[in-house]
Amino acid sequence: MAASRTRKRAGAGFTLLEVLVALVVIGLVLLAALRGAIALTNSARDARTKLLAVLTAENRLHELRLSGPQLPAGLSRQDCEQGGLRFVCEQSIQPTPFFRRVQVRVLNSDSGLEREYALLMTVLPSSN
Repeated sequence: MAASRTRKRAGAGFTLLEVLVALVVIGLVLLAALRGAIALTNSARDARTKLLAVLTAENRLHELRLSGPQLPAGLSRQDCEQGGLRFVCEQSIQPTPFFRRVQVRVLNSDSGLEREYALLMTVLPSSN
């Protein structure tokens, strides 16, 4: 009679080892889900930064287009801000016989290293 009671109790629940294995499996699944969520968050932040950098470069090209034909040739850098992010806009104006080649690079150094987020180029009429 005592042996039948022991068999009933043993089949009625989980052992400590089974519970620990289940907790480890659940922990690994949650860890993988957390890593995926972090990767998606970083990707969304990077996409937003790239979008704002492209908008900054486009705005700078429009400003240069509207400033007239007296743009000095050379390289210049200036701080620029878009959407609460600070960028560095680097513009290069190179004269040619018929037009001026204008290139705008937008850089961000939030991570410690300067990283290029946008590079746009256009041509403007020559000042001749």
